[in-house]
Amino acid sequence: MAQQPIITVNNLVKNYGDFAAVKGISFEVYEGEIFGLLGPNGAGKTTTLEIIETLRDKTSGNITVDGFNIETAADSIKQRIGVQLQAAGYYPNLNLTELIELFCGLYGVNISPVTMLEKVALTDKAKAKYKDLSGGQKQRFSIATTLINNPRIIFLDEPTTGLDPQARRNLWDLIRQIRDNGTTVVITTHYMDEAEELCDRVAFVDGGHIIGIDTPDHFIDELIAGGFKRRKEVKEANLEDVFIAKTGKEWREG
Repeated sequence: MAQQPIITVNNLVKNYGDFAAVKGISFEVYEGEIFGLLGPNGAGKTTTLEIIETLRDKTSGNITVDGFNIETAADSIKQRIGVQLQAAGYYPNLNLTELIELFCGLYGVNISPVTMLEKVALTDKAKAKYKDLSGGQKQRFSIATTLINNPRIIFLDEPTTGLDPQARRNLWDLIRQIRDNGTTVVITTHYMDEAEELCDRVAFVDGGHIIGIDTPDHFIDELIAGGFKRRKEVKEANLEDVFIAKTGKEWREG
């Protein structure tokens, strides 16, 4: 994996009146990696991502995305990124084909809806309305919409929240596949097992500061070296592995 930064954030500050939401954050995201931004609610993760995505103005600091400065080339950045919308961003009564055609029109690209639905295993739902999809199908569809403009980077905000184990594991496979096809992925999640499984590197954010950035393995090894011990013996599998083994890994709908 090339250690070439595709996102550089330098001393980012965001104030809301007297409240400092982001207090001088600096980090890099390397091209071709899955990068996790982790932290409790209110830590500053979402604000940081929204600034990088050009959705929110910064107070100070410098950001470049794929070589473009956020202050002078926001439009160029928008063309190179894909941002996952929350459910409220879709017209519930349009079917998936119609929604993808709508997004293609917004992006000014001409892509077959079937091609996009194939990427996320939803070809059988081409004529289904968005509101009638299961939670896992909605998440897969939202990821498909981030790929319509063939972005260099996609941003996924807690993509597996509320999903059952099959849908969650399959979404992990989809995210890895997107990375393997050359797209850099930036993800937020509250599930640490998910971050450990998916992310090449993670940054922990708390109180508007980055308090650590490294590979999941290195963070874990460092903690163990410091004398940390789990109260329960670590086994070679966990209960979610049992669930998948007993019920299968195929997509479940409904």
